[in-house]
Amino acid sequence: MPTIPPALLALTAAVTVTTAGLLTGCASAQAPQPGSTRAGGSGSSQQAPRAGGASSATAPSTVPGLSGVTVCQSAALKVTVDTSQAGGAAGSVYYPVNFTNTSVAPCGLYGYPGMSLVTADGSAGQQIGAAAQRDPAFGDLAVRLPADGVAHAWLQVAEAGNYPAAACQPTTAHWLRVFPPGDTAASYVGVSFGACSSASTPLLTVTPIRSGAGVRGVTP
Repeated sequence: MPTIPPALLALTAAVTVTTAGLLTGCASAQAPQPGSTRAGGSGSSQQAPRAGGASSATAPSTVPGLSGVTVCQSAALKVTVDTSQAGGAAGSVYYPVNFTNTSVAPCGLYGYPGMSLVTADGSAGQQIGAAAQRDPAFGDLAVRLPADGVAHAWLQVAEAGNYPAAACQPTTAHWLRVFPPGDTAASYVGVSFGACSSASTPLLTVTPIRSGAGVRGVTP
């Protein structure tokens, strides 16, 4: 057998060590196995929800009893407060809050919207006082909105002057924040109300969604 020069043996050993190192490096760069945790994160691979809304990977849910009709999203709704149909009774004023479907596809609403007074529109606005309480006198009904269809809920605003100033901390709100039922993105309506800054003095009460535009004197 021919004799291999020592210099060639040393070169072969170096190549073998280098190759082993590269293979080890490739193995360590593989993605973590199921159940493992990446540095700086959790073991879940779910996408974090976007600010002010649901996860982008989550499809809109459907409305109970409407055969697959999806819930109306805030982006496809025009929300208005019709002050011309407002009416007063027993120290409160009742305002219809109308929801118009601005998309070309039908959608549906079911249950109570969320409402609160805020200092400004958008994320810069801070809530004033307590959010609207739900009126338990009325049940939930599914409402289908075709393109340009309208639904409404009634917002009862108690007079801030009914309460002691020390408890109410009276102020004036110029914006109403509205969350349609089933959505976490809000719409903002520019409208002025007398308000209580103190959350311990709730002024707002809301009814569940009903079909059509709100008309003064017509109960939900």
